[in-house]
Amino acid sequence: MKYYSLTNNSNTATFDEAVIRGLAPDRGLYFPAKTERLSEDFLQDLENKTPVEIGVEVMRPFVGGTIPEARLKKIVEDTLCFDFPLVPIHKGVDTLELFHGPTMAFKDVGARFMARCIGYFNEQNPKKVTVLVATSGDTGGAVASGFLGIEGTEVIILYPKGKVSDIQELQLTTNGNNIKAVEVDGVFDDCQEMVKTAFLDEDLNNVYNLTSANSINVARWLPQSLYFFFAYQQLKRQGIEEDLVFSVPSGNFGNICAGIVASKLGLPVHHFVASTNVNDTVPRYLQTQEYNPYPSKQTISNAMDVGNPSNFIRIQSLFENNFDALKQQFSSHAFDDNQTQVALKALYNDHNYVADPHGAVGYLGLQKYMQENPSTHGVFLETAHPIKFRDTVEESLQITLDIPEQIQHILDKTPKKTALKDYDAFKEYLLQRA
Repeated sequence: MKYYSLTNNSNTATFDEAVIRGLAPDRGLYFPAKTERLSEDFLQDLENKTPVEIGVEVMRPFVGGTIPEARLKKIVEDTLCFDFPLVPIHKGVDTLELFHGPTMAFKDVGARFMARCIGYFNEQNPKKVTVLVATSGDTGGAVASGFLGIEGTEVIILYPKGKVSDIQELQLTTNGNNIKAVEVDGVFDDCQEMVKTAFLDEDLNNVYNLTSANSINVARWLPQSLYFFFAYQQLKRQGIEEDLVFSVPSGNFGNICAGIVASKLGLPVHHFVASTNVNDTVPRYLQTQEYNPYPSKQTISNAMDVGNPSNFIRIQSLFENNFDALKQQFSSHAFDDNQTQVALKALYNDHNYVADPHGAVGYLGLQKYMQENPSTHGVFLETAHPIKFRDTVEESLQITLDIPEQIQHILDKTPKKTALKDYDAFKEYLLQRA
């Protein structure tokens, strides 16, 4: 499998090269040269497969022989070490819970897979890999957990000051070991821009072996396609055969992009709904055909506070930059905080389900689509445990949440972070550490 840059398709790389580099030298995102349909035998027999069997079969073509089969299986086993239950909400609607991993967010799978791939690729390299990651909330915690203690790696997490929840910040700042946290005086887009700029900085690349753990990295992004296989497998076991619609809470659009990859591999998905908060760059694009990003705005669904989603260009490429083809299988809707809180209350009061704000946005998008397409079966993704947004959920629902074991152990820890204002300060911080 070759990967090419979406900025210049003559810039190619193998999977291992793409993973270690993160971004292509021209600052473009890497994209697989082909997404060939999986075998019909595999797709027809999906309900009889284990998660590891599905993971190995789906990821094998993307790895392209850069990891031996036995090692790939071990990486997948270490990655998929928790459950992905499909929970019924009401007739025709389920939620896929993706928060049962170590940091209680959907990004655990991609982070764990990527960390173990880099660990393997770097076993024979005396120069350690430095992983830069920008986070609007959950990515940083998942990456910190996934890379913690991985030999030959260090992780530097950039997050926007005052724009992540208290629990998210503890997950970013209390790991120690090979994990460092940088608090940026800005928004997520500023953090993401600093990471991208660092990749092209000659001074830094002379002393660091840099890569990214955001969904711009193919090893973080592609494993997320497995979620959609797991949901379909559970629906198939239940004998549900209506047209399948996924509503995905979307910020940087990596998760929904991975879902579209799953459909290109042969998973029978009728439609994808990208559900956003007021950061509505993509919903506006679908109305006007003009991609006009605005600076991100802070919301109660902070992991989606992204003004310029990196992965949308990948989605366009999956539809060969054909706007009409895109709109046929893909729609996007934006919702504000008031609507999000109304959805949280409806899910709890009417269906006895406690969602987090991101899942509530996903539910809203699914409702909007199914009002006009009632004969479909909908699944919205619940991407984080409600405890990670404890204040919002408890205040909205007037309840007290139990604190899961994964969170209990960090509550008494003291955050350790470095506060920085801009790229120049970040560069100086890195050079002083070199």
